[in-house]
Amino acid sequence: MIAKSLPTLIFFAAIGSGVVGGVFFAFSNFVMPALARLPAASGIAAMNSINVTVITPAFMTALFGTGLICLVLIAGAIIGWSQPGSFWLLASALIYLVGNPIVTMVFNVPLNDALAAVDPASSEGATLWSRYLDEWVMWNHVRAITAIAAMASFWFAAR
Repeated sequence: MIAKSLPTLIFFAAIGSGVVGGVFFAFSNFVMPALARLPAASGIAAMNSINVTVITPAFMTALFGTGLICLVLIAGAIIGWSQPGSFWLLASALIYLVGNPIVTMVFNVPLNDALAAVDPASSEGATLWSRYLDEWVMWNHVRAITAIAAMASFWFAAR
């Protein structure tokens, strides 16, 4: 059963990885640099707004739905280890799963929660904003790179 659905699952995992990688690439390359140019209170307010509005069915499906597909693909790669492309399938799924849903939940979300809890106009807010920009963007780079790498690796798995 799982073997027959692998090509379809790989296709959707590759598309999901590409969509997520594109979003995170955009944030790393122009959204966050634009927000960093704003006064701290304005940057915090804008980022807090983004963090609320990003929670949409479409983006959550892309980010976490792709992660769920990756769990199935990991099982498929292990079950069919002797099949061509199994290494790439396992690597792709692990790269995406660790680099995106896990990094998001362990690093980016706690930073978002801390930003939401601070008074944007306070000195504490300005200090947190500076640290947030460094740390959040670094972890976002990880997410962008791993999502794009996973997308490319899924292509090798599908060959």
